[in-house]
Amino acid sequence: MLTATKSSRINISDEEKTKLVAKKLSKYLKGGDVLLLSGELGVGKTTFIKYLINFLQINKNQKITEIPSPTFNIINEYYLDSLVIKHCDLYRISDEKELENLNIFENMKIQITLIEWPEIIKKHKINNKLELFFQYDQNFNNRFVTFSSSKKNSFLNEIS
Repeated sequence: MLTATKSSRINISDEEKTKLVAKKLSKYLKGGDVLLLSGELGVGKTTFIKYLINFLQINKNQKITEIPSPTFNIINEYYLDSLVIKHCDLYRISDEKELENLNIFENMKIQITLIEWPEIIKKHKINNKLELFFQYDQNFNNRFVTFSSSKKNSFLNEIS
């Protein structure tokens, strides 16, 4: 199970640091893991996911592809051998009932699910989740990501 500690806040103001954190996290992800990414518009959620998916492709000896934002598609899927990556952007979803038709939570064991704007999800119980909270500092000069889960895992020691 992928886990972190609640106080794992990392400065990702430098895009190279964002890339490094995504690279290190990619080594720990497996089928069944769900990442919930919250934060304001433009704070770096999609950029982080682009790097993360590209590193997952590299880890599986796959060709690196363009990773467009799924803002209008709602879900983009990437196939890495027998593993599926679902990149979901729920920003335009206004009612949780709309999620039922998207099949986000089907076949969870063979997919890694990355969900931007997960606040709409209330009824679904999600196992193996790692929450990432992206935020600016007070002056909007720096960006941070905070990892939250109920258990510890060594990936945070490697990232920080």
